[in-house]
Amino acid sequence: MTHPIEVAVTLYGANRPPADDRPTVQVTAVTWPIEEPAPPAPVTPRRRRRVRLLVAVGGAAAVLGAVAGVGAYAYAGDVPRGTTVLGAELGGRSRAEAVRELEAELDRRTADLAKPFSVRVGKRTVEIVPAEVGLAVDVPASVAAARDASAHLVSRLVGSRSVRPVVSVEVDRLHSALQKAAGDQSRKMTMPAITYTGTTPKVVYPKPGLALDPRLSADAVRAGWLTGQPVTVPLVETNPATSGEEVDRLVNELARPAVGAPVKLTTAEGSVTIPPKAIAKSLRFTADQAGKLTPRVDVKRLRTALGDDLSTIEVAPKNARMAISGGRPKVVDPGRPGQQLDDARLGQDLLTVLPKAEGRQVTGTLEPAQPELTAEKLGSLGIKEKVSSFTTRFTGGLSSSRSQNIVTIAREVDGTVVLPGETFSLNGHTGERGYAQGYRDAPVILDGKLVPGVGGGTSQFTTTLFNATYYAGLEDVEHKPHSYWFDRYPAVIESTIFWPDLDFKFRNNTDHGLLIDTSYTSSTITVSIWSTKIYDSVKTEYGPRRNITTPRIIHLEPGPSCIPSNGIDGFTQDAFRVIRKDGKVIKREKFTWRYDAEPRYVCGGRP
Repeated sequence: MTHPIEVAVTLYGANRPPADDRPTVQVTAVTWPIEEPAPPAPVTPRRRRRVRLLVAVGGAAAVLGAVAGVGAYAYAGDVPRGTTVLGAELGGRSRAEAVRELEAELDRRTADLAKPFSVRVGKRTVEIVPAEVGLAVDVPASVAAARDASAHLVSRLVGSRSVRPVVSVEVDRLHSALQKAAGDQSRKMTMPAITYTGTTPKVVYPKPGLALDPRLSADAVRAGWLTGQPVTVPLVETNPATSGEEVDRLVNELARPAVGAPVKLTTAEGSVTIPPKAIAKSLRFTADQAGKLTPRVDVKRLRTALGDDLSTIEVAPKNARMAISGGRPKVVDPGRPGQQLDDARLGQDLLTVLPKAEGRQVTGTLEPAQPELTAEKLGSLGIKEKVSSFTTRFTGGLSSSRSQNIVTIAREVDGTVVLPGETFSLNGHTGERGYAQGYRDAPVILDGKLVPGVGGGTSQFTTTLFNATYYAGLEDVEHKPHSYWFDRYPAVIESTIFWPDLDFKFRNNTDHGLLIDTSYTSSTITVSIWSTKIYDSVKTEYGPRRNITTPRIIHLEPGPSCIPSNGIDGFTQDAFRVIRKDGKVIKREKFTWRYDAEPRYVCGGRP
């Protein structure tokens, strides 16, 4: 199909004529074939939806891709972007990288971090050196805090945050340093107390304390150290848990009525009256560390206060006993079980009736009581051979007071069995050594001179026992040599004793029980240890004496209290306990003592 085309052409270069006069050139129509496009297929609704879906999916994919890219950037690394610690940029880094970066920053600040800083305690200020109290930045913990910092997507892209470093400190060392500054500004709590004078209650009312709280001090120093400002540590006032009003209530409701009348203790074997004085000695009001006052009946004290009264209703158990017979240790008494009050229940029952004015009666429960040491147990302890023995000599025969004191204490200790792991205390075993216990006056060292004193001579037994345990290889827990050296004792390896301040203690540090056997003659005292021998030998090696001093002469007033002496040189010396086992030295212990020069005491005035 062809179509004619007619075109009007204006002649260029000529003046544009008026619209009505413009010439028109007629162009002959030219025709050519044109292929007509097929008419489009009609668009169905289903196809229209498919197109829209493809467009939407494509757009969404493009958006998601962009978001994913942004998210990958924002959440790169372990630490959120824009996060700093002490000015070190840790954001976007892995944990290991962040650690290295923070450590590098701390290295740059080494000098500043080492500088002393001021801490104010109350009205005083003290300079604290970080290294002396273990104050430091905990790098791994600080990086972990930075990693856990909260930051949403936008904040990670355009925001920033500074995370405080985690600071560590040695609390005890810091507290010790701050205590010097606190000084007398602090005061201890006055703990509440209720005691008795006779049967009259005496009261101590509580008062608050003012002191450093180690935990709060450490928190304040950790928070303020890197701020560049002085740190203030609080002095904290603490009140005892029991108030003054509660103390008065305890007195009125318990302490005073408790001693108002006797209490009758009834058992199946009879009854005992507990007088107010015994109640006052056994009713205890104990304050714990928080100052909480709690009443209780100390039945052990009650037993002591009642003396032999309980023997009418109780039968004490008796331990099996071992002695040396025919040169061998043998069980010579199998012991026996007893029957005793249930102490815990008795204490609770008494506490219930003590506030009452009427009905002051308790029923005691008697229960079987086994001895601590039965014949069977005693025979299984491995006490089979002599492990060590030591002898010292004395003068005056057995008739002198000093010799009698040595014999008396030796008899008290003879046959004592010390179990594995148990610590033996000589004071604890004998108790007070006074006239009532059969001891006599004899010379003792008091305030650097010999004076008459009850129990003189017991130090010689103590030295003999100490040496027996020393050469048995047992653990020395407590001993003190004499102020002056006496040639009847080995230098350094000797011990004094004085009730109740000076004691001798040793621990059975073996897996076997041990028996202490004592014997004496008119001039010697011997202590032997029987057990199972575990060492090849125990010997003493001495170092030379040094720092030797000579005695001075002191004139004393003549009379019964004056005991003359010749004087003894003073010196310092080392002694080494050498223990061998399986042919080898397994322990070498050093003992050192400084002896004063004993003055030469002269009874009478100067010539």
